[in-house]
Amino acid sequence: MTDKPVVVYGASGYTGRLVCEYLRELHVPFVAAGRDAKRVQEVLDKVPGIEDVEHEVVEVEHDVDALTELFSGAKVVSNMVGPFIKHGPEVAQACLNAGTHYLDTTGEQDWVLAAQEQFGAQFAAKGLLLSPGIAQMYTTGEIAANICLETPGLDTLDILVLWKGFPTYASTQTIFTILKADWFYLENNQLRKWDPRSKFEVNVPGQHATALAVPWGGTSHPVWFKNDPRVASCKVVGGVFDRAVMEGVVATVNLVEEQIKTLPADQQDAALAEVAASVQAGMPPRENPRVNTSLDSVYASGPLGRAHCVIHGNSNYKQTGLLQAYAAYSLLQQAPRRTGLASACQAFGHRELLGVLKNFGLVLEPELTVN
Repeated sequence: MTDKPVVVYGASGYTGRLVCEYLRELHVPFVAAGRDAKRVQEVLDKVPGIEDVEHEVVEVEHDVDALTELFSGAKVVSNMVGPFIKHGPEVAQACLNAGTHYLDTTGEQDWVLAAQEQFGAQFAAKGLLLSPGIAQMYTTGEIAANICLETPGLDTLDILVLWKGFPTYASTQTIFTILKADWFYLENNQLRKWDPRSKFEVNVPGQHATALAVPWGGTSHPVWFKNDPRVASCKVVGGVFDRAVMEGVVATVNLVEEQIKTLPADQQDAALAEVAASVQAGMPPRENPRVNTSLDSVYASGPLGRAHCVIHGNSNYKQTGLLQAYAAYSLLQQAPRRTGLASACQAFGHRELLGVLKNFGLVLEPELTVN
């Protein structure tokens, strides 16, 4: 049991450290938890000014009983332990047992769908928020989509997410995990399956060169907007600006389809993890805002209307860390706008989240064109 209001579970990872950094900025006491206390402490020791915020380091086993005991007394859990389809259920169940809100950074559409089915109604019944996918690659684009939807009569979303950089070890493991799953887009209020080999040559706002993008596991957006009465259809593609990296992604998807999905089911996870480790075995360098830029572009359309919103930003992992920390901070002050399964924008408001990102210098004012 803890007397701290927030638990960051998986604090020794790249993103977990950033969540702790921004909790410090927001003066929120927290527990930094993980399966290796020494490793967690080593990470926190590198956070400038960490002594300015009340915190503690806790080692915990990844099972429901141990996590329930740790979470008891807290109000919010920020879960960084992925792949979430493998490790998320224990954390969500422990949050439900302990009566805490659940946040994570997942890019796994199958986990969002599974969390909705398995836990959504139970969290709502207890007045708790279940919000997977609070991260730059999903929330910042969702903010742009909601800005477009401020114009009435638009019901179709075409979303593009791009960034400069390279995924962390944990993100890479997640990316390879979603290669096993089915991916969906939203069309006329129905989830429809992507061809996993799909790729797109996309126009990039603000530059002459095009970019290569993929469905990126379908993303969280089609799930969030499926229950939004304003939206009938939603497709999302994304990736990194570096074309060589994206060509490697496309080649890897083909390898998985041709060589790994043909393996027995009990061998696929190990094969995917091995390939993922060969791509990214450690942490990338800390983000440089002059180098690590991000772009979220949303075209919204309807029978008689059009809107286009672009949000230019930097440091996508910092955006993720801040969004997680702010979500926790907000939940300590007031109830979310929606309980049960809900996106960041549904729970906290897209304009409020935009203001936080701007306040910390991570995004520009959105560029909105309506006609």
